[in-house]
Amino acid sequence: MTNISTLETRLHQHREQFPALANKTYFNYGGQGPMPLRAMDAMTQAQAHMQDIGPFGYDAYIWIVQEKQAMKEAIASELHVPLETITLTENVTVGCNIAMWGIDWHPGDHMLLSDCEHPGVIATAQEIARRFSVEVTTCPTIATLNEGDSVSAIAQHLRPNTRLVILSHVFWNTGQVLPLDKIVEICRHNNSLVLVDAAQSAGLLPLNLSELGADFYAFTGHKWLCGPAGLGGLYVRPEARESLQPTFIGLRGVVVDSQGQPVTWQSDGRKYEISTSAFPLYVGLREAIATHQQWGTPQERYQQICHNSEYLWRRLAALSDVKCLRNTPPESGIVSFQLMQQQPQASLKLVQFLESQRIFTRTIADPNCIRATVHYFTLESEIDLLVEQVQKFCQT
Repeated sequence: MTNISTLETRLHQHREQFPALANKTYFNYGGQGPMPLRAMDAMTQAQAHMQDIGPFGYDAYIWIVQEKQAMKEAIASELHVPLETITLTENVTVGCNIAMWGIDWHPGDHMLLSDCEHPGVIATAQEIARRFSVEVTTCPTIATLNEGDSVSAIAQHLRPNTRLVILSHVFWNTGQVLPLDKIVEICRHNNSLVLVDAAQSAGLLPLNLSELGADFYAFTGHKWLCGPAGLGGLYVRPEARESLQPTFIGLRGVVVDSQGQPVTWQSDGRKYEISTSAFPLYVGLREAIATHQQWGTPQERYQQICHNSEYLWRRLAALSDVKCLRNTPPESGIVSFQLMQQQPQASLKLVQFLESQRIFTRTIADPNCIRATVHYFTLESEIDLLVEQVQKFCQT
């Protein structure tokens, strides 16, 4: 009992660092995480500091280089990768575009996607197919949510000419966690590159990308890491960087000679970066990561997320008017569920009703469901309130 009480006390104290949690019950971490106060303050101070020392001068340049280095170190530590493998981007979509367009495509090449990918990735694949006569197909992984084997499903859809396999580590709609290391292994045996959409995994799962072995891992700082919107990254495996050409080109990605003329690419992750960025975001993301580390290790945070998602899943599964997409407790912080009633737009009406009660969830179009996401600092009392209001809606 003492341990539970201590944990509750720690959670309440930790939550005080997130002002957005003070006046709402939040279940949209998979869309955008609330920023900690120390991150917001640090960004404001960074902007003021830049204006004070420059903002365009040698001191400002040195400050930016130092902050960029510190932020990359924080990311590299979270992902367990060498610092030089990290490319800074604006978001996951940009990271995916760098990897997808940087491949030297030829007519007749094959690209394989899971059937749970984000529309932005799907649209990019379609345009590559149109421009380069590449064939794009999808693999029915959504059917493996409760039964079957996602690894076998992907293996059966690989072809000798499959150049790239694109999948999400954690599916944004169902919350399914793919066994990425096993999938990477079968793809490597097929000489297929692997691009991972990590929108729902960075900050949620404890990650060691060096061990997982994916070629490209595109992540963002504004969801589970609770950093500022507009800053993300792309991990490129060193062996894959040798053949991946820049998609966007700017000053940060090139080496210049004494006359200021570009002569070659940077030899590390800067190869895919461009030029001017919103530098105060660097400070914000670094402080957000530090805030999470105050509470616990990535593994400890993940365990608490799974505890919270199982509690929510069990409470929802006990309602006669609700069907959870998963038949067993989730392995992520995503709990997706459907209403048994067949009223038109019932899911949307429920989400709107919940938001009128200051409870934030969201709808998903495919499969048609409501998605609630829990973080390690979500309270059981918040989950109880959500379930209570879902039940109230179903009974009206």
